[in-house]
Amino acid sequence: MPNHSPPDPGQQAKALIELFLQTIMVPDPEGARAFTAPDLRIRFTGGIEMHDPAECSRFNASRYAWVKKRFEQTDVVAGATEAEAIVYNIGTLYGAWQDGTLFEGNRYVDRYVVCHGLIVQMDVWNDSAEWLLQRAGLVP
Repeated sequence: MPNHSPPDPGQQAKALIELFLQTIMVPDPEGARAFTAPDLRIRFTGGIEMHDPAECSRFNASRYAWVKKRFEQTDVVAGATEAEAIVYNIGTLYGAWQDGTLFEGNRYVDRYVVCHGLIVQMDVWNDSAEWLLQRAGLVP
C-alpha cells in the first residue's frame, strides 16, 4: 500500500537548503534568489549584514578567487513545521585565495531559518577571517 503521509517539513527544509547552497556555489545568485524570501536577512562572520544572495557572491568574490563548500552534515532542529524550520549545514570550505593559493579544511557552520518554503534568515560562520589574519602575519 502506498504511503500517503504528508511531506515531512524538516526533510523539505533540508533539501531546500542543500539545493540553495549548490546553486549559490555555481555561483548563480539569481537562481539562489528563488529559494529566499524578499525580506531575507543574512549575517556573515563579523556581523556583516546582507539581504540578497548576490551580495554573498560579491563578498565571496572579494575574498576568494573561488570557493566551494564540502557538506559534512545538514541537520534540522527537532520540531520543524511548514511555518518554521531551523537548519544547520556544517562542513569545510575549499578553494583559492585571491592570490591563487589553494586552501581546504576551512571550517564553516551555516544556520538557516526556513518559513513556508523560503529562507528568511541565514547566518554564516567560518575560519576565513582567522586564516587571512594568519596569512598576513597578524596572529601566531
